[in-house]
Amino acid sequence: MTPLHHLRAGIIGTGFIGPVHIEALKRLGIQVTAICASSKSARQTAEQWGIEEVYGDYDHEAMYASPNVDVVHITSPNKAHVEQCLSALDMGKHVICEKPLGMNTQETAQVVAAVKKGGKKGPVFAVNYMCRFFPAVLQMRAMVERGDIGEIIHVQGHFFQDWLLHQTDFNWRVLASEGGKLRAVGDIGTHWIDAVSFILGAKAQSVFAHIETFHKTRLRPKGQVQTFAKVDPKTMVPYKVDTEDFGSVLLKFGKSKHGHADGVHANASISQVAAGWKCSLALGIYGTKGSLQWDLQQPNEITHGRRDQPNQILQRGTPGFLEDVANFTDYPGGHAEGFSDAHKMHYRAVYEHIASGKTTPALFATAEDGHHEVKLCEAILQSSREKSWVKV
Repeated sequence: MTPLHHLRAGIIGTGFIGPVHIEALKRLGIQVTAICASSKSARQTAEQWGIEEVYGDYDHEAMYASPNVDVVHITSPNKAHVEQCLSALDMGKHVICEKPLGMNTQETAQVVAAVKKGGKKGPVFAVNYMCRFFPAVLQMRAMVERGDIGEIIHVQGHFFQDWLLHQTDFNWRVLASEGGKLRAVGDIGTHWIDAVSFILGAKAQSVFAHIETFHKTRLRPKGQVQTFAKVDPKTMVPYKVDTEDFGSVLLKFGKSKHGHADGVHANASISQVAAGWKCSLALGIYGTKGSLQWDLQQPNEITHGRRDQPNQILQRGTPGFLEDVANFTDYPGGHAEGFSDAHKMHYRAVYEHIASGKTTPALFATAEDGHHEVKLCEAILQSSREKSWVKV
């Protein structure tokens, strides 16, 4: 396998998530050789992180033409994803694209087709559903696949945040024209659904959903604002909100290859206006022999629930939460690994797949997975309007 430090990355976007990608790549020893964004922010980010090539005015085509970029990380607003993905694939670049893959399935289907056109020797393509690479998610996946908790009966959970609780909280994701018609469900809800699908080994086949907008009108700054930045209400102007603040989603999953999950029912509550919750992706997998419960805000512990025996807390790096995830955890038990480490592990898996000539397992979300999540979002919108079950 080619050493990972021989591979070179170019980043599009300098908002909240762009530097997360940069930091994770540098921890892996991967060269970050180029940055693309607005001219001002691209220069500032390049200076901060020691990135040599700067492409201002969002000139991603120029960055793709650089002989010093092997892999493109697309962390731009959602509306730009598909165009930037297609151009990168056309120029033979490997791609890691932030989720969602695109604004609608007509767009994302083009990406799926472009990846298929490349064939076995074509570029590697991944969608950044990085929650798959929390060691706990991988551990639960292994336990479900082995049948440790029996036949899966149902799944429940939530993804709660509070960063858009106030009327003055603003981000481009609130605008349907920038991020898509689904915001809370599309932005964080799909992380929950993808993680559950990954653990079960089965995709969601039908949905029943209710979504709602609490803040019908919000206030926004007159200029641009970074994610999580503080603002002054006196300098803000009102606008009508066309995306949802929260939603309730019922899902029915298909059949897994391992046979322990077949037609599993799941229910998820998704909210970006849940006071007190900063980033809580919580889920419970309930089977005939036991259950598994986990929350991203306490990422190093899994509760293994039993009926006839004492419940057990599995701690990362200790027996029962060690051997199955050996390739996806770096530090001993008690040395916490979290959000940034899951990004690192995701990119390690993608870059090893590239370096090995696609011989390592492709555990990361593919273009088809990203397309399915967008298809799922469209079904959720339809279900909420029609108040009925909708097939995905």
